Amino acid sequence: MTAEQVIRELGLVPLPAEGGYYRETFRSPITVGHRSCGTAIYYLLTNDSPSRLHRVSSDEQWHFYLGDPAEQIQLLPDGMALRHILGTDLLAGQRPQLMVPARAWQSTRLLPGGQWALCGATVTPGFEFTDFEIGEEEILAVEHAAWAKMLGRG
Repeated sequence: MTAEQVIRELGLVPLPAEGGYYRETFRSPITVGHRSCGTAIYYLLTNDSPSRLHRVSSDEQWHFYLGDPAEQIQLLPDGMALRHILGTDLLAGQRPQLMVPARAWQSTRLLPGGQWALCGATVTPGFEFTDFEIGEEEILAVEHAAWAKMLGRG
């Protein structure tokens, strides 16, 4: 299977600003204030379209479905940087599910040699584009020294 086949079969479209391809698969009709209680999407990463550094105002649960392992970096509000690998090789430390806390910066890309990864994201309370923010890497490298060092920038 190729990334193009996954995109076609699942009806994915480019995700504005962040990169990757997505399709919302669920939006709860139950609301709290103006927000849905939860949303879910399919999300496809490719070498040409990784997930750019961004954050949202809700907790986000990532799920790994198919394809090649992907690395996710999280920059937490307290300045810590975490590295996770999404995938199915549990004995190698990969995990098929991980949590991104609300307001944590995150970026996900394929491991070297990978072609594509199909993931999902469940956001609670539900995702709204108005809560989405792209990060400025130069500024965050100063604010998150552990991350800069992790990427060889510090």
